[in-house]
Amino acid sequence: MQLVFATNNLNKIKEVQALIPEHIKLLSLKDIGCFEDVPETQNTIEANAKQKAAYIKKHYGYNCFADDTGLEVEALQGKPGVYSARYAGEQRNAEDNNNKLLEALKNKQNRQAQFKTVIALELDNQQHTFTGICKGEITTSKYGEKGFGYDPIFKPHGHDITFAEMELNLKNSIGHRGKAINLLVNFLNS
Repeated sequence: MQLVFATNNLNKIKEVQALIPEHIKLLSLKDIGCFEDVPETQNTIEANAKQKAAYIKKHYGYNCFADDTGLEVEALQGKPGVYSARYAGEQRNAEDNNNKLLEALKNKQNRQAQFKTVIALELDNQQHTFTGICKGEITTSKYGEKGFGYDPIFKPHGHDITFAEMELNLKNSIGHRGKAINLLVNFLNS
């Protein structure tokens, strides 16, 4: 079986490739000749994932899945949420996003947050969704060099280190994307 993962984010592809069984060949957007920006114009994480998967299926004809992920911070009423990648502006710069979030929480006691990933699968003209959530808290400074996005400031519950300090296999086993991918894989194997 081959599936397109509708992303250009090489970090996401690396994370997901480590979780997908060998009998499933993962193709990137580049592999199918898709070099355009796939639309993400919806106002929820789930709707964005569905929109991206449906777009690839409609325009390229491949069975595929797409994800959308957001960081939801309690003290900010769920923001940045669906706008996580563009929180500090359209340049989508992780460093700027992290700095803006740390500044927004500077005087807040409640630093509880969760990462939420929704995967939308377009398979044989049917759409399925899978959701993974990882609860944790936002640190007061950045820690670690691994990972990407908000990983240097997100410490999952039950751990004393941020995602950016973790080895990939640990992050995948407890993280939001890993949880959603495991649901996807279990579905594909059933």
